[in-house]
Amino acid sequence: MWEERYENYHEIYGGEVESRTSNYADLANKYYDLVTSFYEYGWGESFHFGSRWQGETLRESLKRHEHFLALQLGLKKGMKVLDVGCGIGGPLREIARFSSASVTGLNNNAYQISRGKELNFSVGLSETCNFVKADFMNMPIPDATFDAAYAIEATCHAPDAVGVYREICRVLKPGQLFALDEWCMTDKYDPGNSRHRSIKAEIELGNGLPDIRTTKQCIQALKDAGFEVVSVKDLAEDSPLPWYLPLDSSQFSLNGFRLTRVGRFITHMLVKTLECLHVAPQGSLRVSSFLETAAEGLVKGAKEGIFTPIFFVLARKPLDKQPEI
Repeated sequence: MWEERYENYHEIYGGEVESRTSNYADLANKYYDLVTSFYEYGWGESFHFGSRWQGETLRESLKRHEHFLALQLGLKKGMKVLDVGCGIGGPLREIARFSSASVTGLNNNAYQISRGKELNFSVGLSETCNFVKADFMNMPIPDATFDAAYAIEATCHAPDAVGVYREICRVLKPGQLFALDEWCMTDKYDPGNSRHRSIKAEIELGNGLPDIRTTKQCIQALKDAGFEVVSVKDLAEDSPLPWYLPLDSSQFSLNGFRLTRVGRFITHMLVKTLECLHVAPQGSLRVSSFLETAAEGLVKGAKEGIFTPIFFVLARKPLDKQPEI
């Protein structure tokens, strides 16, 4: 079964980093085939985190973060923009409407692209926004195509950070900007600490990741890929409300009821019932369970200060950067 093959990639089930890295496309595709519907049900169309203000709903905080990225990139009408690892296109649609830019979503998962096209059509964006099904390690896109690019919590799935950043740099026009939200282990992470390693493994299992990089590795990889780093900020540090609040089972919110402990329990039991009745596909309950593992690992990592999903970097492709031969 797919869910068993997925689990066997991970450390908790005896898997090795090398196996996850060498099979990164299969790992990510299996993960998103399994979880996309769960994500959309629990989180909406934008599969990412963001800093959050007092009195702000989860959806409002995600939209504000997407606007922040558009402003950092200076997006405007007439610009061609690349969304690397676009999911079902929630941020793509919001950024396109906010900036009037044309956005291309790159994704290697056929189901997510199909869903994204449906949603684009429903809001009248089929003419200005499109999708490309491709591996972000090897984009079928000519050099110097885009006026800007961004990746929101997506390149953490790459087996080689330098490789994916280099591909993004290649398809950007010289002098243009790349905005990145990366999942990273912070300076507080100690690989010699067994609890830290266990939390990291839970996050990797629950989120389809080969190996979570540190913030320092992320910055160095961007430089090695040919980018100039303009600014760096862990956006989790100054967030008035914790970014993980919707996942924290100790909290209760009517607005985010489906994500609370009670809401997740009801969802779990509903999935179990639907699977027993053969309404939901076989394996759905197992998917629900490892998403629970993901939530627990993310909250533990955040509370210990060893993990952030919103390590923001703004980088620029140098004006004199030439395509590699």
